[in-house]
Amino acid sequence: MSSASYSESGVKTNSLTVVRKKSKAGDIIHAAIVILLMLVFLAVPFWILIVTAGKTQAEAVVPSMALPTKWHLIENIQTVIVQGKVFPALIGSLLVTVPSVCICLLFGSMAAWIFGRRSSKGVAMLYALFISGVILPPSVVTIMMLLKMIGLSGTAIGMNCVYIGIYLSVVIFFITGFIRTIPPSLEEAARIDGASPMRIFFTIIFPLLAPTLASSTILVVLYIWNDIFYSLFILSGKMSTLPLNLYNVASAGLYLNNWHLIFAYIILMTLPLLIVFIIGQRKIISGITGGAVK
Repeated sequence: MSSASYSESGVKTNSLTVVRKKSKAGDIIHAAIVILLMLVFLAVPFWILIVTAGKTQAEAVVPSMALPTKWHLIENIQTVIVQGKVFPALIGSLLVTVPSVCICLLFGSMAAWIFGRRSSKGVAMLYALFISGVILPPSVVTIMMLLKMIGLSGTAIGMNCVYIGIYLSVVIFFITGFIRTIPPSLEEAARIDGASPMRIFFTIIFPLLAPTLASSTILVVLYIWNDIFYSLFILSGKMSTLPLNLYNVASAGLYLNNWHLIFAYIILMTLPLLIVFIIGQRKIISGITGGAVK
């Protein structure tokens, strides 16, 4: 082999080494930027929440990231529980959240199964009509008038109907794409064995939807649990939820300039969602990544 060939191979090796070093440096810079953004958008607000909830009223009036001179987090949480009517609001939030989420997941997955397995024009138009709720906002005035006409205004059942109507389209949109990745041969084998459509759905399809159902659950729960807009107009003071109760007591003057109590209330309001996410985080992450890969 000539010296020219050796020099060319050496140049190629050096260029590859330089490219690899640049790619590694780029990966490190990219990771550092992602971590920095996470600290700014996640860690800093969480730190302010905890620190402010642990301060006294005088220290919390001026927002800052400084530590309190003495921690009063437990005392502030106790004050919120006693004076803030947290338990009735918690029961109200559970009454409007749990049934709404369960019904959305059950009927949404059933509808998604049909939409994922039928390819006619009529079904496609019906599917487009259903998922239009993801984009089109509901009319609050019309909903309020309708609920008053049927006697469900200011009730948990009325709120359940509203939330189901709003977020059923979200569940259908999430699950339909996942169902299309499930091999139809599983259902065909069950039909040959004489299984009914309901049995096929609950024994074959529904268990396979667990990761996607977990992702849909956390999304819908976040929407409903933190909602104050619809509950403010529809419940009309006849029933209370955690966000609505916080708005009412803050507007009434109980928490006026008491930012330490407001942040302590937010911690209490966030704890149930945090517990749900910790319990189902594996299925939630697998549902998101599995849907992305498929």
